[in-house]
Amino acid sequence: MIAEKKLDRFAKFTWFVLAFNILVILWGVFLRASKSGDGCGRHWLTCHGEMIPSAPELKTVIEFSHRITSAIAFILVAILLRWTFKKFARGEPIRKTALLSFVFIITEAAVGAGLVLTGNTAETLSASRPFWMGGHLINTFILLAFLTLTARYASGGARLRFDVGKKFLVALSLAALGILVIGLTGSIAALANMLFPSATLAEGVAKDFSPTSNILLRLRLLHPVTAILFSVFVIFMTGWMTKSAGKARAVVKWSNVVSVLFLMQLAFGTATLYLLAPIVMQLGHLLLADAIWISFVLFAAAFLSTKQAEFEPAVSPSDAL
Repeated sequence: MIAEKKLDRFAKFTWFVLAFNILVILWGVFLRASKSGDGCGRHWLTCHGEMIPSAPELKTVIEFSHRITSAIAFILVAILLRWTFKKFARGEPIRKTALLSFVFIITEAAVGAGLVLTGNTAETLSASRPFWMGGHLINTFILLAFLTLTARYASGGARLRFDVGKKFLVALSLAALGILVIGLTGSIAALANMLFPSATLAEGVAKDFSPTSNILLRLRLLHPVTAILFSVFVIFMTGWMTKSAGKARAVVKWSNVVSVLFLMQLAFGTATLYLLAPIVMQLGHLLLADAIWISFVLFAAAFLSTKQAEFEPAVSPSDAL
């Protein structure tokens, strides 16, 4: 009974760490959307050269609080790593996912520091800023993936197996890549909306097609296009893989969750566009994006831990065309 209680407490802690990191990510979006990224100037770890800012402006409070919550997230992941290595024996997959979570929260901090030190914050537009933001998003998604897998293993999830067939691995890879592409184009659109705001939807659309507009504005259309295309692909792909896995309960569950979240995101994204992307809608949009990614990771894990014997022949999307 004692061991079970310790396991329950550990599992709850892993999910808490994941949830806290999502809150930190959302606060980072608020930081960007409120143009407060330069609240501490081009200083890191200090804020305007001080460990604790004196007489701070509002944007300094926002930036400094983001750094504090990021530091707490780092400490939580470090505790998670230590607890995992103490609790589980060598060779357990949870050790690898916990270690990689720690590695990517280090790189997360490094990318955040890079944005500050290079001045790619607030309303600054440089040739390198889209690449910094893209790298930040990819690192964040990888971090969330390993935290999710760690929480899954802590909750009794089975080992992942990669002998399920090349076509399934390719499909999962394409779906993961598609979600990342949606995120990358979304970061470009968010940056364009912040730096070049429009008073009306018609004005925004006109800027998208104007040859004199900044390249970020002309690339903004990539987001809704990729979102629609990859959403359709992922929804059909998860359905196909669910049938191939013999409709295993966990696979069915996460397939349905992924599909519903994608449909919700498309509706929410349309509303965000129509309302000219107010901060509260941006926060909701990113929260749904994180939920989609985490749910997809859990779907992939459920599929890859399904016994090969449970698989049934199924027609692939390409064969059906």
